Amino acid sequence: MTKRPAAPTALKPGSEEAELAAAVAGFSVEAEELPPLIAEHAYGSGDYPYTDRPKRKTYEAELHALQIELLKLQEWVKAQRERIVIVFEGRDAAGKGGTIHRLTQHLNPRFVHVVALDKPTEAEAGQWYFQRYIAHLPRRGDIAIFDRSWYNRAVVEPVMGFCTPQETAHFLEQVPTFEKMLVDDGIRLFKIWLDIGREMQLLRLHERHQDPLKRWKLSPVDLAAPARWDAISAARDAMIAASHTPVPWAVVLGNDKMRARLGVIRQILAQIPYEGRDDGVVGIPDPAIVLDGRAFLARSAP
Repeated sequence: MTKRPAAPTALKPGSEEAELAAAVAGFSVEAEELPPLIAEHAYGSGDYPYTDRPKRKTYEAELHALQIELLKLQEWVKAQRERIVIVFEGRDAAGKGGTIHRLTQHLNPRFVHVVALDKPTEAEAGQWYFQRYIAHLPRRGDIAIFDRSWYNRAVVEPVMGFCTPQETAHFLEQVPTFEKMLVDDGIRLFKIWLDIGREMQLLRLHERHQDPLKRWKLSPVDLAAPARWDAISAARDAMIAASHTPVPWAVVLGNDKMRARLGVIRQILAQIPYEGRDDGVVGIPDPAIVLDGRAFLARSAP
């Protein structure tokens, strides 16, 4: 897989690369049509390793089998009084919501809950930063899934100007200790970052704006994301580097939603010794798109 160049190179005027860069720079979510060059390059953007798309029937069959494994996992969690926390972070429009839906689709909702918090209230803003998240940690026998989490302080908040650099630095200093406390108390913690290429993000944002049933998904943060692409990349990399231990990050390349969903589910199932696990179904996460956090950072380093 090719690495990004150490410094940007000048684009030849009139070249396809220059035309694509101009299309990206001129992108507007409100445009009636997406520029064809963006649509053409979306699937392979961000050095995505695949050029083909999986067959829908194959995907659905694999997903069905994995969802049966998730039900086995949930029964084991209940019987053993385990506690599981899954943190989902990622680029805007990277597919967090859809992946979480497939994870929880057939689980008993009494024993799994999705945590998607709004901005802090005035009272919460005066608390210790982690305090409002602690209130949503699972009791024994439960699974908690965070659709964005305490890691807002590492990426979204600093990039959008919602916190100071000092607050982010303080968070990155504290978070390994916080997570070690969770793990030492017996919580099984998973951290997933979903990443997509730049053109794929633009395509998905444009599709959301065009579809009245999906437009609600577009927040002010989503709309600001394209202009802050590089700042988000830098914040993501600093976050992974500072918080990869004691609980490692898994970075899932999500240009293809079907592959990403299967990869995330396998990443979780493969690490838990639940009763009756079918290793033939679970297999191993696709190493082309499910990367250890440090391996991901090395991949994008100059």
